[in-house]
Formats: sequence, structure tokens, C-alpha cells
Amino acid sequence: TYAILFCIVFCETGLVVTPFLPGDSLLFAAGTIAGAGHLDYPTLMGVLLAAAVGGDAVNYEIGRHVGPAIFERETRFLNKQHLQRAHDFYERHGGKAIVLARFIPIVRTFAPFVAGVATMCPTRFFMFNISGGILWVTSLVSAGYFLGNTPFVQRNFSVLIYAIIVVSVLPIAVDLVRSRMRRRG
Repeated sequence: TYAILFCIVFCETGLVVTPFLPGDSLLFAAGTIAGAGHLDYPTLMGVLLAAAVGGDAVNYEIGRHVGPAIFERETRFLNKQHLQRAHDFYERHGGKAIVLARFIPIVRTFAPFVAGVATMCPTRFFMFNISGGILWVTSLVSAGYFLGNTPFVQRNFSVLIYAIIVVSVLPIAVDLVRSRMRRRG
């Protein structure tokens, strides 16, 4: 079970091609299972922290090594100015982006890759990677662990998982609606 959980979280955060994997809901569900006594809470936390931090680190390194080569060829969508803007953004706001991206599905998968492509300072990236991973994993696993045995959560577990997914995707939906309204307005 621990190996499966590790693989899912590692792949979701570490591979650009797997943003569809369940992160938030999986962490909450795993915490609930630990709260019911079927998984060891400290072991679960260690495994998921290692997967989250390790996945982002791998994704960052992939972006750092593969990304700049993509920008060697000038195209309409990928040019050196975009890369320079991304680099400048990550030098100014990269820490916040890495930490906050943990809580937004899909963005969570791409943020470390883009940080690598933008050549965000590796020490700075790893500091925020660890901070963000700790916040993300401990908040969701602990919520599942401590709330999972309450009668309300037990009766409404599937509804709560769907609610976590909706709340996680809500910022993306709001941003899409806003951008469409700006284009029309």
C-alpha cells in the first residue's frame, strides 16, 4: 500500500505527463485510512513527504535539463523572451508559486518543471519545495487522520472526496472564466 501511494504521489508531482493523478483527495483518503488504524500514520507521512518532495525535485531537474534545449529553436510559442520572463518571475515570486502550486491540481505538476526551465536558483527551489511538500502532505493527511473517524465524515466520505476535488479545481475554473470574460469585455 505504501509503495502504491508513493508511486502515485511521486508520479503526479514528478512527471509532467501525469497531472491527472489524484493528489489532494488521495492524501485525505490515506489519512482517513491511517486514522482507522489500517496504515501507520508516521510511516504514511514519511512515505508521502518523500514522494512529494522527491517528485517535485525530479520534475525540476527534468525542466532544468530538457527545458532550455526546447527553447533553442525559435518558434512563435517558445522563444527566448518567454524563457527570460519565466526566469525573472521565478526569481521574484518562485517561492510562493512552488508552495501555492502544491494545492492546485495540474498546476502542482507543471510548476516545478517550469521552475527548472526558467532556471530558478536550485537552492531556493529546494527550500520552497520542502516547505510546500510539508504543508501539503501534513495538512491533507492530518485532516483525513483526525477527521476521518467522525460520524459525519464516515457517512459522507465519497461526498467529501468529491468536494475536495471541486475545491481543488475551483481556482482554475475561476481563472478560466475571468480570462474569457476579459476577452469578451
